[in-house]
Amino acid sequence: MIILCLDEFKNEFEKLIRNNSYSSIEIDIIEYFFNKNIQELSSGIRLNNSDTIPFIKKRIKGRGGYRFYFLLIIKDEKLYLLFVHPKSGSLGFENIADELKTLLYKKVLECIKSDNLFAVTVNKEKLIFTKL
Repeated sequence: MIILCLDEFKNEFEKLIRNNSYSSIEIDIIEYFFNKNIQELSSGIRLNNSDTIPFIKKRIKGRGGYRFYFLLIIKDEKLYLLFVHPKSGSLGFENIADELKTLLYKKVLECIKSDNLFAVTVNKEKLIFTKL
């Protein structure tokens, strides 16, 4: 599985990781998204009706955890992290607006075409973001 992300995801992650309240986010991302198969990653609320390219909203770590928005391209075994936000704490909120969901979806499709993305890998339990 190849994992990539938008600037928006990287920026939100970097903002959250600096806050002690969200210090577990890096390990939570690694445990949930890495070394998983497509079926495991396909669970969550589908924001589109696609079986081959699902746009997914997924809650991780329960009610007080995080909400992730990502796109899976099943045939290519690629996962695109679009956005993350905590559900609680000083930076937490319930949901993102439908307009932002639509904007993120359109942006990821444009970024896929232009390779304006970051590859996300793990090295010694740390996420590494590499500009394509």
